Amino acid sequence: MKNNIIIKFGALVFLFTLLISSCADALDQAPDGKISLEQVFQDDEKTAAYLNSCYLYIPGEGHAYFFWMRGPVDWSDEAWDTDAEAEPWITSGQLYDGNVSAASHFNTMWADAGNGNYWQRMWTAIRKCTVFIDNIDDAAVKSEANRSRWKAEAHLLRAYYYMTLLKWFGCALPIERTAYHYTDDFSTTERSSYYEVVQFIIEDCNAALSSPNLPWRITSNSEAYRFTKAVAEGIKSRMSLYAASPLYNDGKNYWEEAYTINKQALSNLKSNGYELYDKPNFATWKTNEDVQLPNDAAKLFNEYFCNNMGFETNPTDKETIYQTNAGQDWIMTEGIGAVMGYKSGSCPSQEIVDRFETIDGQPIIDLAKPYIDEITHLQPNYNQNNTLYDPQDPYANRDPRFYASVYYNGSKRTCFWPFDEPAAALDNYPAKKGWRTRIISTWEGEPQTGRNQTARKATRTGYFMRKFVHPNSGQETVTNGHAHAKVMRLGEIYLNLAEAAAEANHMDEALQAVNAIRSRVNMPPLSGLSKEELILRIRNERRVELAFEAHRYFDVRRWLQPTDNLEKTDRWITAAHITRNADGSYTYKRGPVSRERLCYDNKFLKFPIPLNEVNIMMALTGEDWQNPGW
Repeated sequence: MKNNIIIKFGALVFLFTLLISSCADALDQAPDGKISLEQVFQDDEKTAAYLNSCYLYIPGEGHAYFFWMRGPVDWSDEAWDTDAEAEPWITSGQLYDGNVSAASHFNTMWADAGNGNYWQRMWTAIRKCTVFIDNIDDAAVKSEANRSRWKAEAHLLRAYYYMTLLKWFGCALPIERTAYHYTDDFSTTERSSYYEVVQFIIEDCNAALSSPNLPWRITSNSEAYRFTKAVAEGIKSRMSLYAASPLYNDGKNYWEEAYTINKQALSNLKSNGYELYDKPNFATWKTNEDVQLPNDAAKLFNEYFCNNMGFETNPTDKETIYQTNAGQDWIMTEGIGAVMGYKSGSCPSQEIVDRFETIDGQPIIDLAKPYIDEITHLQPNYNQNNTLYDPQDPYANRDPRFYASVYYNGSKRTCFWPFDEPAAALDNYPAKKGWRTRIISTWEGEPQTGRNQTARKATRTGYFMRKFVHPNSGQETVTNGHAHAKVMRLGEIYLNLAEAAAEANHMDEALQAVNAIRSRVNMPPLSGLSKEELILRIRNERRVELAFEAHRYFDVRRWLQPTDNLEKTDRWITAAHITRNADGSYTYKRGPVSRERLCYDNKFLKFPIPLNEVNIMMALTGEDWQNPGW
């Protein structure tokens, strides 16, 4: 698409709403509808307020999807949402049963914490940012430093919103350099390619980076959640990787470009004070036996996700690039449901558990073909070089990140347990209600924490989420409060560089990047691998390091060809089917969670554009802009 095409595709719903008012100058009204935009930009405080309104559309992500769930984590092969059975009308149940369409998809409905209704909301946000960029140069602001910083933030916000659209919809989009007007001819609307939109995103990021007044880090609570130069580098890193990936690259090779961008992004971030979180810092984890984690590597990883980044000059957490204000660790709706008696939320799958290596650095399954039966996953194709893994003692000698991320059969949790143990709770009986350490038993029939196909507080998979849950939170327990969603962090940038470098044949740098991630949790370095082997290991490292952070949903898609489907990853999700024997030992088998998921065919690689929007554009342009299959 030519750069002089000025359009606003997705906000046409917004435009047609304005038509109802028959007010030709409605688009020139300020947010309160009482003064014009011209008047807004002639006032310093109102200009600042307009920019603040541009921040209102950032998706919260984390654990704040409707109805208190993890969205793409539960819609990938990482986890199973307990509400899919308990409340099948909610999003996961609809998706698992294939009961969605372009007219009845969660993208067209809920937007809890900004998670949902992306098409309308992102385009509305993009227009607001563009209006700000169009007006800020001539605005009556008191400080030229503020003018520079505010303009940089608007560019960066627009890039972030475009990134959100590309993540979910993965299609060609119009580029909006200047705000559209009521009188524009929308019949000439054109779309730029995925790659061209990414280039526009990078252009906006570079505009933000050029401002001497945009900081690298927020150092005051009064400016919490504002964007920084670090966010610009994070967006460039992620989107250059996506643009080079098979689903989006239109058969072209952009890996060298992605490598160059990611190498520079990591260098710039490190030069400006960002570093991996590499040790436990708080007594709650470092010296407290009740944390129930086996080593410092597991402690630091769990601690990192259970605490918020600090808005200060020298924060303890120097890894987080951006954190939203969406809650992350509410034990009421995630983790071990029996702690509060309500629901367990996202239950980790056997598939993600299979990806955590043993401590000698060996995968437990063959990464090239992880399952003999590639669709049902019931027959693991074990790595013959792994001598530490025992399928009947499956949780011994594993990567420290496994213990920090997952509650499994035989693990322990110390907190306030609000019940007396019944006699059927064989591993814990007798024990009374109160503060105590409980064995987390997930075998079939265990009345409190055992696997169950319908109970909301139970586990569907034989596992519970641990990664974001404070170790001791629960009834009558004082914790650090709700941790917020860390949606962009340095660990991702290292892995983005590792992948791009390997794909572009910079093998030494790929190894350095992935080994930096492994070394901080005391996992052996990778070496002596072919390009194909290294790419498999880097992809597996992403699954382990970024588990449950909503990357897997997008990764598994972007690694596919446009004609592929998700049958081998998403059609069947498996669980640990565990039997407790009379002597107190356990027998471990694998089986399906409950049913086949019907959200695996080709169309599920991308979200549908809402049907009403497609109909509008069909009427205006004569072209069907819908994603394939919808």
